[in-house]
Amino acid sequence: MTNTDEIEDSSAPLIEHLAELRTRLIHCVVAFLVGMIICFTVATPLFNFLTNPLCEVLAERGQDCDLIFISPQEGFFVAIKVSLLGGFILAFPYIGMQMWRFVAPGLYRSEKNAFLPFMLASPFMFLLGASFAFYVVTPLAYDFFLGFQQFGAEGEAVTEGATAAPLSVVFQGSAQEYLNLTIKFVVAFGLCFQLPVLLTLMGKAGLVSAEGLGSVRKYAVVAILVLAALVTPPDVITQVILFVVVYGLYEVSIFLVGRVEKKREAQLRADGYYDDEEEADEEIVREEDAK
Repeated sequence: MTNTDEIEDSSAPLIEHLAELRTRLIHCVVAFLVGMIICFTVATPLFNFLTNPLCEVLAERGQDCDLIFISPQEGFFVAIKVSLLGGFILAFPYIGMQMWRFVAPGLYRSEKNAFLPFMLASPFMFLLGASFAFYVVTPLAYDFFLGFQQFGAEGEAVTEGATAAPLSVVFQGSAQEYLNLTIKFVVAFGLCFQLPVLLTLMGKAGLVSAEGLGSVRKYAVVAILVLAALVTPPDVITQVILFVVVYGLYEVSIFLVGRVEKKREAQLRADGYYDDEEEADEEIVREEDAK
């Protein structure tokens, strides 16, 4: 009888947590849909804003910034994609709050104080990476791509008494393809800028160490190179920029994890878990063995 009561008592909180999770998810979906509807009503100004990097590059080349729809439904899908991106950005603070309110009751006060800064740093780092991609990387990439245009010279002779039609291979971009590529840049850099947040959080949880991250540095370089080749278009400029940025973030992560370890060690030492005399004796023994 006691076992049955224990099972029923343990299942009740689980059902309550699942019901709360369902409620939180419904709130998140509703917030996302509201944000999406708001962005859909202003999809054209938002898309015009997203085309600024391309228009600036074209203006420097003396060309008009004209994107085209290559299918009847393309304009609708462009508005939907802009609305999806804008709706998620608008709803993200509310979604993050719902996630925090679901997780926070199960954390100790010390865990809340440790976890909350990472909740705040994550959207900030994503916006920082997205802004870096939009204002720095994207213009460089489009300037590189548009450099392959060809402008024919008029009046070149082909045969005696005849002139050749000027050969021109110029940019007439699809609005949907442009939006896909721009979103790819923004999301890729936004996610890459989460690296310090993720590794520092793992370091605080004891899953990684500064020494361990430093020892696999050469493998991290290879992984970052592969990542740069996968998430960026096939041009050297953006790949080098992404590699330099992500590798810099990796080194920053090692530094932050090291600081977390020092703070944790200082706290343990203050709580009496470390014995300085024993550590000194062990250090002397290691030095003697080395000699």
